[in-house]
Amino acid sequence: MITLEELSEAVSHTDENAIDTVVVGIVDMQGRLQGKRFHAQHFVDVVTREGTEGCNYLLAVDVDMNTVDGYAMSSWAGGYGDFAMVPDLSTLRLAPWHPATALVLADLAWFDGTPVPASPRQILRRQLDRLAARGLRAYAGTELEFILYRDSYEEAWRRGYRDLTPANQYNVDYSLLGTARVEPLLRRIRLAMAGAGLHPESAKGECNYGQHEIAFRYAEALTCADQHAIYKNGAKEIAAQEGLALTFMAKPNEREGNSCHIHFSLRSTDGDRPVFPEGDLMRQVLAGILKTMRDFTLWYAPNVNSYKRYQPGSFAPTALRWGTDNRTCALRVVGHSPAGLRLENRVPGGDVNPYLALAAMTAGALYGIEHELELEEEYAGNAYTDADAPRVPATLRDAAALWESSTPAREAFGDEVVDHYANNARVELTAFDAAVTDWELRRGFERL
Repeated sequence: MITLEELSEAVSHTDENAIDTVVVGIVDMQGRLQGKRFHAQHFVDVVTREGTEGCNYLLAVDVDMNTVDGYAMSSWAGGYGDFAMVPDLSTLRLAPWHPATALVLADLAWFDGTPVPASPRQILRRQLDRLAARGLRAYAGTELEFILYRDSYEEAWRRGYRDLTPANQYNVDYSLLGTARVEPLLRRIRLAMAGAGLHPESAKGECNYGQHEIAFRYAEALTCADQHAIYKNGAKEIAAQEGLALTFMAKPNEREGNSCHIHFSLRSTDGDRPVFPEGDLMRQVLAGILKTMRDFTLWYAPNVNSYKRYQPGSFAPTALRWGTDNRTCALRVVGHSPAGLRLENRVPGGDVNPYLALAAMTAGALYGIEHELELEEEYAGNAYTDADAPRVPATLRDAAALWESSTPAREAFGDEVVDHYANNARVELTAFDAAVTDWELRRGFERL
């Protein structure tokens, strides 16, 4: 992390400490960084005072950047105008995987200064403000898994993402021998993220072929989401520089998918004291997140592909139960000390937008606290076999219907936000319904 003063000084250097480029990024609906690269002197002289701007369609397009209908805030009828990108200088940092480059995240605002309600960063801020009004703050950690391939992104594109070569040919879960095969890349990512002000803790192999995870230190929820977005973008860029490709897609093949388990706890705003070990608060939080989980699944599993993860025995949950150190449940309570007591949400996949998922967890926690919900008994045993449990919605269509009709969602996030993200789901479903898949071709081209 660097200050504006340190950036200004580095801009004047001509040695190895010089900075000549500043990346300004905002987070879109998919959790991706979008933005501009600035000549560093212009950023210091102008952008820090006046901000910059971008087309408001950045929060109203599909994953392919196609303009689509149905959004109130941005459309052809509205002329696709701009909104302001206001740099949050508390996020200013080096981006060591690019030469002489710094990076800063920006908040989105209309030109009268009001925030853009559908902006993921603003959505999370609003829920954290609600929490702060109760004297609480949220801490979180996201465990992102990815699958690494020996092919470049360009090669993968040309081959239609078929017959790619995974970095490992067998299950390397916890294998030091297997992870050593890709340690040069894992090490480069860890060191680059440390150089950008993140706090990497560890790297380990996972179950799918070529699957790995790099974990980062627990942090305040907004910081956690910021670091998640920076790491995800940076890891892809570093892999591309090495002629490799990695994917955070929730289910890129029929083996284990890429998860993003989210660890979550609350602390007091006065004294930063862990509050889960005290009284009934943690039970209310667990009950609230469980109660709202089906309604909020759209923000835990935002894409058509997300729902392919939820298979029995896959380490992705199907039953909405909670248990102590039980990986078959949607919510797992962990922590080997009172200060480390926390819950783990196992529903999100690697494709999740961290701001929206953390906003959903915070809103769920508040729902439980405000309604003083009673927590059901913990589940012991294999929750996959619990025929009476509420289930994770089976498809994006099911999740979108629950989201759009949800009273807790509209109360927590407002009609504008709920309608905006319901339209995003409809856009994805319309595109998917029109697509002809490989599965259909294989089954039907000759034999039907």
